Amino acid sequence: MKLFIDTAEVDDIRKYAFILDGVTTNPTLIMKSGRKFEDVIREITSIVDGPISAEVTSLASEEMVKQGIELSKIHRNVIIKVPCTVDGLKACRELTKKGIKVNVTLIFSANQALLAAKCGAFVVSPFIGRLDDIGQTGLDLVEEIVEIYKNYSFKTQVLVASVRNPIHVKAAARIGAHICTCPTNVIESMFRHSLTDAGLQKFMEDSKKVKK
Repeated sequence: MKLFIDTAEVDDIRKYAFILDGVTTNPTLIMKSGRKFEDVIREITSIVDGPISAEVTSLASEEMVKQGIELSKIHRNVIIKVPCTVDGLKACRELTKKGIKVNVTLIFSANQALLAAKCGAFVVSPFIGRLDDIGQTGLDLVEEIVEIYKNYSFKTQVLVASVRNPIHVKAAARIGAHICTCPTNVIESMFRHSLTDAGLQKFMEDSKKVKK
C-alpha cells in the first residue's frame, strides 16, 4: 500500500519524504500554512516525486475544469481534487479526457465511488474518520469499494482519507486499499512502540557497560 501525507506543512513533508509516495492537500490545510496556494503546491512537488492532490474551489463543472487545467500546469505530478457531486463528476470526466488525473474526494458511499470510477477517476477518497464520527464504520466502506472495483476491473485506485489512527492504516492495508493518506501525527505514531523504546533504552544502558 502506498503512503501519502495529508498536510500542507512542507517541513513535515521533508521530514518524512523518505517513506512518502505522495501528498494530499486541501484549501483548509493550505490556509493554515499561511502561504499562497500555488507556492505551496510547487514546493511540495520538489520534495516528493509522486501524486500531489490540489483541490479546485468552484462548485460549477465548467469552472472546475478551468481551474483543474491551470493547476495541472504547475507540475506533471499534480492531480486535481474535485468533490463527488454531479458537477464534480462532470468535471472529472472532462479532465480525464484531457489526460489530467483526478482525485474524487468526499466519498461517503460505495455508489459514489462506483460513479466516480465510471467517470474515469484516477483515485477516489473515502473519508473513513468522518463516517466513524456519525456512528458508521468507515472501513466497511473501504472494503465495499475495493470489492466493487475488483469485480469490474476498474483502474481507479482507493485512497483512504480522514485517517485518525494507526489502526485505520493497518486495516486499510489488510483490506487491500491502494493508498492511505495520513496526517502527520498518525505517521509519527506508526514508528513508535513501547517495546521498541524499552528495548532501545536497555541496549543503550548495556552499551555503556561494555569494556573498551
